[in-house]
Amino acid sequence: MPVLLCNNINLEQLEIMLNRYDMVVRTVAQGEHIPGSFWQPPEAGLVGNTLYVRDDTPVHSALHEACHYICMDSQRRETLDTDAGGGYDEEDAVCYLQIMLSKHIVEMGRQRMFSDMDAWGYSFRLGSSQAWFEQDAEDAVEWLQLHGLIDDNIQSAWKLRQ
Repeated sequence: MPVLLCNNINLEQLEIMLNRYDMVVRTVAQGEHIPGSFWQPPEAGLVGNTLYVRDDTPVHSALHEACHYICMDSQRRETLDTDAGGGYDEEDAVCYLQIMLSKHIVEMGRQRMFSDMDAWGYSFRLGSSQAWFEQDAEDAVEWLQLHGLIDDNIQSAWKLRQ
């Protein structure tokens, strides 16, 4: 099964969710360059608080890049253009948060996010994103809680890292 693309969802769901983080979603015409795309099109791009997507951008990519914005500190957000940077712990937190937030996109949800992450080649010690999320992601949860991005009930705090 191919990964879920932005043209397969109601993009307004993504826009509403990311607006809670003071992010803006901009669409780019098919065949056009995606500004801020680190991995190049069709992958999502980040410039400042703007997430750029095309119809052929995978939803997991859009959520992943958005979660980089959420997880980076305010200093990096001020100069963000293409390369989100961050270390290993932050990358794990980004992956965990993208899975958490996937439930806010009706067509995506957690199971589809797991499937799409695995299909795209995300790599985890336990062999799958679901196994990692359910059995080996304590460090990511601690990191997200330390930075106030999720609460004690492991729910989004709808805040940006400071």
